[in-house]
Amino acid sequence: MAKPDNRADNVEHLQQNIQNTQRNLFEAEDYLNEFSTEISTEERNQIEEKNERRKQSIRGFRAEVKDEAAHAEE
Repeated sequence: MAKPDNRADNVEHLQQNIQNTQRNLFEAEDYLNEFSTEISTEERNQIEEKNERRKQSIRGFRAEVKDEAAHAEE
């Protein structure tokens, strides 16, 4: 038998994902600020592209949090 959909801790998990992704984003930005003259253009571009994906993920997580909040109100 399938487990019932337990959404009780979804917001908590989403918030944790947001925090982890933000931490990775900030660490990568710090790395770029500190070592930008020592890394290749290709590496810099890869990090910047990854940070853009992180920003998109954060926006997506925040949208999911709103969806979960709306679902909890039902």
